[in-house]
Amino acid sequence: MLSKLTTAGINGQFRTPRHIIRLMVDMLEPKPTDTIGDPACGTGGFLVGVMDYLLETYTSPEAVIVETDPETKAVEKIYVGDRLDDKAREHIRNGMFHGFDFDSTMLRIAAMNLMLHGVDDPGIHYQDTLSTGFTDKFPRQASEGFDVILANPPFKGSLDFEDVHSGLLRQVKTKKTELLFLALILRMLKTGGRSATIVPDGVLFGSSGAHRQLRELLVDQNQLEAVISLPSGVFKPYAGVSTGIVVFTKGGRTDNVFFYDVEADGRSLDDKREPVPQNDLPDCLARWRSRSPAIDSDRTSKAFYVSAEEIREAGYELSLGRYKKYVYEEEEYDPPQVVLERMKALNDEIASDLAELEEMLR
Repeated sequence: MLSKLTTAGINGQFRTPRHIIRLMVDMLEPKPTDTIGDPACGTGGFLVGVMDYLLETYTSPEAVIVETDPETKAVEKIYVGDRLDDKAREHIRNGMFHGFDFDSTMLRIAAMNLMLHGVDDPGIHYQDTLSTGFTDKFPRQASEGFDVILANPPFKGSLDFEDVHSGLLRQVKTKKTELLFLALILRMLKTGGRSATIVPDGVLFGSSGAHRQLRELLVDQNQLEAVISLPSGVFKPYAGVSTGIVVFTKGGRTDNVFFYDVEADGRSLDDKREPVPQNDLPDCLARWRSRSPAIDSDRTSKAFYVSAEEIREAGYELSLGRYKKYVYEEEEYDPPQVVLERMKALNDEIASDLAELEEMLR
């Protein structure tokens, strides 16, 4: 089963890096009373990420178990969640986590993954959540069933209208799965429920009617909270697609949207994805937690706010490059005549060396 994780799936699945998952979970700060869902759960990484967050958040400092590997000397901290009461533990074990996917291999890994992380009875289901059958089989989860949804839905899929639930098509008339999944997530959230979802950059600036219709839905009928731009190498070696994270709350209204430009995620942006010192993720989380439209107004900074009114005037475009101001530094170069004289001198030196070499070969 694990061998299938080395390449992207046939349905456009990309395994989400765990440090990106943790950023999204930390931004939403789920509570032990919440119900968590993922409509395209894959191996269950987002659900496990929430479980890890809850254990770390609800463990007293004195209850943390520190273990050191005798060979590698690596230190591992084990969190026991001693501040979670019996009611919360029961909810976590049996009713908190719900994942859906139609790749049976991924579902087996997801169920095993959650069980190994302390979720005794994970709600992992074989289901195409975009289809009409989802509402028929899971009516409670399909409509206003979740407090928090974290997802990285498939990007490249294209479906027939006949296969898609009519309620989603009324929200956004399209065959593109990335747009349909966002409409689905809005439907699955309770009013006041929150989501952090990974989307391809095309969702943020696509010019088609469906793209704009979805962005209007997020800005005008819900509270769009943040757009986090990710570098294009985050999903290597699966793909080099450029992506972003959209954070939104169902209902309410959008006044200002927080933008952050992540240029490095602590890994090299090539196929090797080896650790590097450059990492914007801690700063992104810190700026998010201390965010303020009055303070975060510098468009040359990594973090800044954009008003909903300006987004509307820009045709509901949500790409960071549309609003960020770039500072260009002037470079000074030698005059062309000086560069030309330098090239002549190099050519004379090469000609002299060639003549000397030719003389040696005679």
